[in-house]
Amino acid sequence: MTPSPRSTGPPLGARGDPGLAAENRWLRDRFARRRLLDLASGVLTAQLRVPPAEAAAYLDALAQATGLSVEDLAADVVNAVIGDAVAPAVGGIAERPAESRRARRTASAVEAADTVGAAAATLLEEGLAPLGVDSLWLWRRVDRDCLRLAGTAGVAAAEAAAWQWIPPAVPGPFRAALVDDEPVWLERGPPGGDELPGAGARAARALLPLCRRDRTIGLALVGWPGPTTLDDGVRRILTGLMEVAGTVLDTDDPALTPVPVLVDVLDALTQPAILLDLRDARGAAGAREPGARPPAVEHLNEEAAAVLGGAFAGGGPSLARAFPGVHADLARLARRALGTGRTQRAARLPATAVPEEEPLPLVDVRVLPAGGGRAVLLWHTVGATGLAAARAVARLQSVAPFQDSLTGGDTVWSGEAYGIFGMDPKEAPVPLPELRERIRPDDQEALADLLATLTERQTGGQTLLRVVLPDGTVRHVRVAAEPLIAEGAVTGFAGVYQDVSDSRRTEAALTATFDHLTALHDQAELRHQLALQLQQAIVPEVPGFQELPGDLMVAARYRPAAEEYRVGGDWYDVLALPSGRVLVAVGDIAGHGIDSVTGMVALRNAQRALAFTGHSPRRLMEWLNDVTLRTGGGTTATAVCALYDPEDGGLLWSSAGHLPMLLLRDGRARILEPPHDLLLGAQPSYVYQEQRIGLRPGDTLLLYTDGLIERRHAGLDEGVARLAAQAERVAGLAPDTLVDELLRRAAGDTDDDTSIVAVRVRGLPPGP
Repeated sequence: MTPSPRSTGPPLGARGDPGLAAENRWLRDRFARRRLLDLASGVLTAQLRVPPAEAAAYLDALAQATGLSVEDLAADVVNAVIGDAVAPAVGGIAERPAESRRARRTASAVEAADTVGAAAATLLEEGLAPLGVDSLWLWRRVDRDCLRLAGTAGVAAAEAAAWQWIPPAVPGPFRAALVDDEPVWLERGPPGGDELPGAGARAARALLPLCRRDRTIGLALVGWPGPTTLDDGVRRILTGLMEVAGTVLDTDDPALTPVPVLVDVLDALTQPAILLDLRDARGAAGAREPGARPPAVEHLNEEAAAVLGGAFAGGGPSLARAFPGVHADLARLARRALGTGRTQRAARLPATAVPEEEPLPLVDVRVLPAGGGRAVLLWHTVGATGLAAARAVARLQSVAPFQDSLTGGDTVWSGEAYGIFGMDPKEAPVPLPELRERIRPDDQEALADLLATLTERQTGGQTLLRVVLPDGTVRHVRVAAEPLIAEGAVTGFAGVYQDVSDSRRTEAALTATFDHLTALHDQAELRHQLALQLQQAIVPEVPGFQELPGDLMVAARYRPAAEEYRVGGDWYDVLALPSGRVLVAVGDIAGHGIDSVTGMVALRNAQRALAFTGHSPRRLMEWLNDVTLRTGGGTTATAVCALYDPEDGGLLWSSAGHLPMLLLRDGRARILEPPHDLLLGAQPSYVYQEQRIGLRPGDTLLLYTDGLIERRHAGLDEGVARLAAQAERVAGLAPDTLVDELLRRAAGDTDDDTSIVAVRVRGLPPGP
């Protein structure tokens, strides 16, 4: 029996090898096809008012009748429903159905991708390559208008690494597209020598803002191998496909991992660099506190590891072990950098890099704050041998000696200089004063200052120039020169040109990285403090114990999470109502952070207001469930709600998936198993159950959240049993002392929030 196309397994590769890559590609294609067919079937289900299975069968029959493939027909169905206002933005117009279908299929394939990189590859291969495009870059807009590379296709890894970060200060097309929120079409490459990634300087580019919900979330750069005419049709298709890219960029997880990003940047540097961890190594003002540990070395790049050699052999990584001679000076620089938020510099530190070896001075030392209690140490070495010497020789390919004559002689360049300036070796070399015709206008003054230093002050100098090559590419070239003097007059110059384009771009990326990570840390700290203050304001601890009607004594404690990201939505409430009854409640919003805390505030306030209606706990819980569903944005919560009646000592209670209460009576702990009811926010119109138990004088009721008992490798039942055993040991203590002791003995190890409430009925237990 011949299998149908829908049940075919992954095909063999081009050489008969199934291969993991071929199987993954087959799975992605199948998922994209299934997504498009399901979307079209959904449209037909709504239009024909038939079940989904009948709609899918109708789609197959219609494809056979028209002679179209099922995918093409599905694309037509979806495009027809979207309408003219959107169809062009998805890639085609009515008179070009083939392009419209291809664009719709591409959109489905892109939306099925599991990463931005995979989405970019699909966009290039299936949507952009037919237009002659050979590269695609997608950047995400992050804090302070930095751009962070999210995915590429058709791009070499080295080039992608050089453009990982684009700081907001970069002028030209990037800023125009991001600030003006309009596409930038460059049919003959960027004007005025502006730097853009891609093939040649004259190759066509298109920079398009990626928008979602009326805000620009990133930029896309589409590249061609050469000059290209970008007509209205091409621009329409590109704009539509980039809308799909914006959707992927918006739904992909934007969370950053600061330390891995820092590590990647440091590993790209060509000078020694170390990431320092100063957490717990400084005070609030950046000063070393007694007992604080010294700065730890979190990461060394390859250059630093080669220079330091065996500095870390036989011990943990620390600044003192790496630089035994000047570690205190470096630590002071690092703490000052964190305290001021500014880069700290030292011209030269005579450090001993490796114990029992020749001293290696640290030259041009810089310490940059990296946020989150971290700093980056950068330096150069002089006199290093071995690998350092080999690296220095390798770098000579970007350094070119030159000599100019001011007395009628020739200008002489080394062969490397022609490569730096993009010139043919057969061309005449350019004297230093004539470079003004080849540099950016903004750098004219810098060149003039260097020439004045050489000729008027007759001393050496250096400067950095942006040289515009004949093909429009811009290179950052450092010029260092010394005057040639005879009989008191300057007769010429001798010096070197050095192409520092890569290091300048890396420095800009590093600066942007640190600025972004600092902003992330500041925002996270602000959100944490806001969440904690809001939590403590709404759910304060009850010092000592509180007396309530009905001879009740109440003690409550709240312990915030140990880690800032764990601040959650625990709440408790003990409230005397006008009816004479007393509300006792505990709850826990799912999740952590400011969103959970604000959700907790909404539920706790709603429960307080609803309790004044006089209805039973079951009814209060049902209303609270509706509140969670309508205002929680998908949030769920557990809760227990109880009403104590002093008239008869009865406790009526209801639970929404919360942990069982404990009843301490006569020194023994009894677990009050709750009804098996759903969480708040799980199902609309849910009917909750309620139970009743009588309380006696001397009884103590314990309500708590999971942070008190939850352990990573144990079940909640074990935690409840452990809590019951501990409660029996301290049952005779006063309520405030009892909750403090249970918190001290808490077995939970998840660093989550913890709330605990003890309610005791005053009086002595009845005699035997």
